[in-house]
Amino acid sequence: MTTDVTHTGIGTIRAGFLGGGFMARVHSRAARAVGATMTAVASSSPERAERAAEELGIAEAAESASALLSGDSDVVHICTPNATHAPLAMQAISAGKHVICEKPLATTHADARTLAEAAEEAGVIAAVPFVYRYHPMVREARARVAAGEIGALLTVDCGYLQDWMLLPEDDDWRATSADGGPSRAFADIGSHLCDLLEFVAGERIARLTARTRRVYDTRGGHEVANEDAVAILVELDSGAIGTLLISQMAAGRKNALTLELHGAQASIRFDQERPEELWIGGRASNQQLFRDGQTAHPGVERFSRVPVGHAQGYQDAFNGFVADVYATVAGERIDGLPVFADGVRAAQLTEAVLEAAAGERWIDVAEQS
Repeated sequence: MTTDVTHTGIGTIRAGFLGGGFMARVHSRAARAVGATMTAVASSSPERAERAAEELGIAEAAESASALLSGDSDVVHICTPNATHAPLAMQAISAGKHVICEKPLATTHADARTLAEAAEEAGVIAAVPFVYRYHPMVREARARVAAGEIGALLTVDCGYLQDWMLLPEDDDWRATSADGGPSRAFADIGSHLCDLLEFVAGERIARLTARTRRVYDTRGGHEVANEDAVAILVELDSGAIGTLLISQMAAGRKNALTLELHGAQASIRFDQERPEELWIGGRASNQQLFRDGQTAHPGVERFSRVPVGHAQGYQDAFNGFVADVYATVAGERIDGLPVFADGVRAAQLTEAVLEAAAGERWIDVAEQS
C-alpha cells in the first residue's frame, strides 16, 4: 500500500534555481514532484540560463542571480559550484528568501556559522540536502538504534566510495581551489557519510584523526588543489570507535555509501546502493530486512513514497527532503530535516579532518556553537 506523503499545509511554492547543471536537474525534479511552480533559473551566463530553462522546463531564464533574487520565488535552490554557495546563500537570505543550499554550505566553518546565524535572524527556512536521511531504511536503522535494539554502541565501520576521478585524465571543477574549495572528497561525499553516521547513531564524533591522499598533482592541465581520498579514525561521544574510508578513486564503486554500527547486542548495516534493505547481525543469526510499512517502526512508513516491492531510490529520497522543506516553509514541524546547523557541522568536521591530516594528530571536535 502506498503511503500518503502529502503535507496538508503546503500551498503552491514558487521555486527559483541558481545553477543549471546536474544538481539543478535533481532539485527541479523534486520541486516539480512536490507541486511547486518553477519560476526562474539563473546560471553563469544569460545563455546558459536560457538553455537550462529549456532543459529543465522552468518558466523564466533570469539574467543574473541578483535578478532572480529580486523576483517572486518563495524558495531558492542553490546548485552552483562550492565556492559560490556562501555568498549566494547570504544574498538569498538578505532578500528574505527561504533557501535550499547544496553542500558544502561554505568552504569555511566560520562562513557556514555566519550563514546559519543570518538565516535564524531573518526567520527564513534554510536547509542542506543531506538526503540520504530520507531513505526509509535509514530511518528504520535510526529508530532501532534509538530504541536500544542493538545495545550500547561499540564500533562503527563506514565508507563512501566512488570511481569517477580514478583516471589521470578525469577532471572536474571540484578539483580546483577556486571553485571546489580546500577539500573535495571529504567535503563532497565524506560530509554525507558523517552526517548519516551521527544521524543514525544519535551521537556525535568527539575526536578524530585523518590521513588524506592526492594521487595526481595535475588534471586537465591544471593543478589539483584538494584530496582524492581520506581515511579517518573516529571516537564518538559514547566512547565507540571506528573507521571511515572516503575515496573518489575506488575502481568499480559508483556510489557505495555504507554504514555499519556494532552494538553490544546486535549490528546494523545500511548500503546506499541497496537502499531497500537493512542487515541486522546477531551472534546466533542474521536478518535481512526489506522496506515494509507493516513492520516499520512508528513514523518510518511516511518515508515510503511508492508501494512495497517497487524500487525506491535517490530521487525519491530527494523528493522527500524537498517536500519536508516546503512543508516547513508552510509552518509544519518536521523531525530530522537537515538544516543550516547541519551544514555548519559538516564544515566544522571538514576543517577538523584537514587539520588532523596536516598535523598528523588527533583533533577534538567540539559541539558547534
